[in-house]
Amino acid sequence: MNIRNALTGWMVRDPIRYRGLHADLISSRSGLTLEQFLWRSLKISILAGLLFGISGFFASQFLSTDIQSGRGVYNVLNFQVPGILGLLSNALIVEGISIAVSFAFGTYLTYLLLLRFPATEKKSRAVTINLTLHNAVAYMYAMRRGGAQLMTIFSALSENAHIYGEVALEFRQVTRDVDFFGNDVITAIHHLAETTPSEKFKDFLEDLLSVIESGGDMTGFLATRVRLYQEEARFEQKQFLTVLSMVAESYVTLFVAGPLFLIIIMVVMGLMGGAAVLQLSVVVYLVLPIGSFMFILFIDLISTRTEKAERYTRAVMLNTYADVEIAKKAGEEQYFEQLRKYDRIRNLVHYLHHPFESFISNVNNTLYITVPIAILYITAVLLNVPHYADPELFIDVVDDHIIIAGLIVLIPYAIFYELWARKVNGIQALIPDFLDRLAGINRVGLTVAQAIGIMVNTNLGLLSYEIRRIKRDMDWGVNFTEALVRFEQRISTPAIARTVTLITKASEMSGQIGEVLAIAASDAKMSETLKKERLAEMFIYTAIVYLSFFVFLFVVAVLTTQFLPVLSHIGTTGFSSVGSLSGVGSVPVRTLDRLLYHACLVQALFSGLIAGLMGESSLAAGVKHSCILLIISLFTFNFLIAV
Repeated sequence: MNIRNALTGWMVRDPIRYRGLHADLISSRSGLTLEQFLWRSLKISILAGLLFGISGFFASQFLSTDIQSGRGVYNVLNFQVPGILGLLSNALIVEGISIAVSFAFGTYLTYLLLLRFPATEKKSRAVTINLTLHNAVAYMYAMRRGGAQLMTIFSALSENAHIYGEVALEFRQVTRDVDFFGNDVITAIHHLAETTPSEKFKDFLEDLLSVIESGGDMTGFLATRVRLYQEEARFEQKQFLTVLSMVAESYVTLFVAGPLFLIIIMVVMGLMGGAAVLQLSVVVYLVLPIGSFMFILFIDLISTRTEKAERYTRAVMLNTYADVEIAKKAGEEQYFEQLRKYDRIRNLVHYLHHPFESFISNVNNTLYITVPIAILYITAVLLNVPHYADPELFIDVVDDHIIIAGLIVLIPYAIFYELWARKVNGIQALIPDFLDRLAGINRVGLTVAQAIGIMVNTNLGLLSYEIRRIKRDMDWGVNFTEALVRFEQRISTPAIARTVTLITKASEMSGQIGEVLAIAASDAKMSETLKKERLAEMFIYTAIVYLSFFVFLFVVAVLTTQFLPVLSHIGTTGFSSVGSLSGVGSVPVRTLDRLLYHACLVQALFSGLIAGLMGESSLAAGVKHSCILLIISLFTFNFLIAV
């Protein structure tokens, strides 16, 4: 606690030094004070320093060996070495210095990196805000067209943060300042403009303040900004795709071509003995997975999270007369129990009639079946595998079955995710046409609910079935808003969630929302255009990931079939027992073969996931690529390659 108090006093003495960090913490909405962040960073840095110190201890073992053996830089110029440096010949002193230097270096480096983290998070939020600002402004315009006041708009938008993301979280700062801190709207907007990480959003807030203070046309201002931001959204995505393409090229270079180069060198080093096996194991089991995982985290950090949208509903207990007791009649318990049994039986019958529907609507349900099957399969394999004295032989027998068990889990997941994605993408592609037709019917004087009834007979592909379900819900007494919310819950995508929220909010304000529907159609059309442009732009990098993997697989196959068999018989060729080739006969060929095979499997798994994350902004979309590459690796090493 004394250290924390000293840290607080240090900040008080030098507040200017941390002014930028404090601003970054506010803009990143971290929820931490400057004191809390610095204290947490200090603790993490010390922990990282301890890990560096342990690494320094092991590094000192090699350093002290080199010093004692006399290796180092030869003193050609005959410099007089200070006598104190002679202490370096003591192993304990070398270890102590290495641990101290490593600890100090690790602590300082980690502390500097942590101080940069709020700025990185701030930039990430700025990109996300810029990409989704046009959706939020369209929502504001819809409410303003219906006559809503400014604070009502901000409150409604902040309640939909699960749909509109970071922009809604920014407007939540305004409602907080007004509702809890007693500020007026103009002061709250000024404060938000000062702390938001997005320059684009800051310009919008400043222009909004100008309109408010001058008494200008708020509706016209929002309509103009909706169209302007929809045009700018394409430019924002081009910048994002440029960064994403650089990341893709970096991944191919660092974690496909780079490890391949290292693997070739280490296999050749295997001629000199088994020392290279440990290094190759580190590359296969640590460098490749950890490096690929870091790339996945980085891509996820700079990408917008659009995999899922949720709508939260509130359950209200009707208790009009709190002082009146509810009378319960005796003998009715059996009827309630019969209703519960009926609900259970109905759900079971529906599941039996439509066994795959739950898997398509929620692909995670496949794991409840495939994971137990995979565990049972692995258990059966382990129980039937003979006892081998050689652990390499045991691994050689079991590893293929582990991959098969993994495919048992991944293949159904990939299939049902693709079925769901094709259905949803087909519906989303038709949303702009649906909104255009809805707007045209609404402009002639019919309500939106009446327009839905007319559109039942139109041909809109996959969307026609959903329109009929909306009409059927309304025929059974559900109001238009609730019918649309049910449609959103069935599809559950951000684009449809934004569209439904926009329409329902506008229809609550006014019956004539033709112009709002036109804006919503334009917004949906822009979202579809951006998605298609991303798919087209990143398709080439998905193809590059596949081609680079095939090159990786081909080179490894050549090493396995042409090089390792030579090593397996080289011990009988009569090499001298001394010299650089003295260890050739003891080369662990089976171990090298296993490491090369596992390198291909690791590369297949992570290359597929990264291809899906780059191309379709979803790790789940990359599961199918991983399955394809894993099957190719499994087939290649078990049926095409004979060592």
